[in-house]
Amino acid sequence: MTGTETFLATARQVVTDEARALDALAASLDESFVRALRLILASKGRIIVSGIGKSGHIGRKIAATLASTGTPAHFVHPAEASHGDLGMVARGDVVLAISNSGEAPELANLLAYTRRFEIPLIGLSSRPDSTLMTQADEHLLIPSLGEACGFGMVPSTSTTLTLAMGDALAIALMKYRDFRLENFREFHPGGKLGARLSKVRDLMHTGEALPTVPAEAPMSDTLLEISRKGFGVVGVTDATGALAGIITDGDLRRHMEGLLSHRAADVMTAAPTTIGPDALAEEAVALMNARKITCLFVVDPDGPRRAMGLLHIHDCLRAGLG
Repeated sequence: MTGTETFLATARQVVTDEARALDALAASLDESFVRALRLILASKGRIIVSGIGKSGHIGRKIAATLASTGTPAHFVHPAEASHGDLGMVARGDVVLAISNSGEAPELANLLAYTRRFEIPLIGLSSRPDSTLMTQADEHLLIPSLGEACGFGMVPSTSTTLTLAMGDALAIALMKYRDFRLENFREFHPGGKLGARLSKVRDLMHTGEALPTVPAEAPMSDTLLEISRKGFGVVGVTDATGALAGIITDGDLRRHMEGLLSHRAADVMTAAPTTIGPDALAEEAVALMNARKITCLFVVDPDGPRRAMGLLHIHDCLRAGLG
């Protein structure tokens, strides 16, 4: 084989081996997984995740995933735990200790601490007869299938299985707690993900910034309102205060002849496209793109169609959407 063929064959074999290992892990899950979940759900405190080496790197990710999905958690390095960080572990917490072999000496003091102070311990390992698993109150056993390198030295399959077990824990807990999209957003206000989870109400303009005129307003006043608010549009309200229509630059061009002799109701486009305040801003962008418009009035979908706000495409672009 050429170098390229060898590289690709190796890469595909690694992915195939790890995929098979994940299938084996899924098939192996049993009541012990449920008992570990119940132990976590019964705790009053946090999940303390710990591990050394590659298990530690995976442990940090597991702790972060738990914390971002409604299960308070943080990572404690086992070596640092032996030099004062054991004080971060308290009664009411649950410790999730990770070691593929179950014999990592750096975990010894942490394990002893959990036994001394009766802190529940969940062991995650591939060896059921290891020191970690024999001391643990509950067990998360991953299949012992070797590593993808072929000679059992490079943590690969084992770390993939450990990561998957952590994801399974976090998402099972999330679903049990009915952790919803709006809860998820509370922990992810920044970055692209935060932007995608923003709601229309988070970005819309309200109050004095909202451009509206009554249906009977003369076009001279309507043009002043459009100019004053700076969005290039104005909402037209009926006698009840509900949004009856919208006036855009296109409407102005269509009524250019004798424009100032008209009322707002004569010029407006009736029944404009609107959106609710609790819709995702990403949904609003899709709607504006589909309708080829640059802004949406926000109305309460369950009440009188009074204008609550205005969302402009530029607001979404500034938030990182688009």
